[in-house]
Amino acid sequence: MGQVTIYLEDEVEEKMSAAVKSAGVSKSRWISRLISDKLANDWPQSVVDMSGSWKDFPALDKIRQDQSDDLPREKF
Repeated sequence: MGQVTIYLEDEVEEKMSAAVKSAGVSKSRWISRLISDKLANDWPQSVVDMSGSWKDFPALDKIRQDQSDDLPREKF
């Protein structure tokens, strides 16, 4: 198992410490879960199970029929 050292600004570390305490896990476990979630390529099984469960869900064309065109993006 690899180890990583990171440097955080004080404010970020304080927020992380509060989140870790709320989650009831170690900082290492909390960060590891965030990284794993970011690297996941698959939908959670609960989302996959819902696929097709709305029989009367409108088609994409129906959803978009009342939308106007996008505005042009700002140039920087």
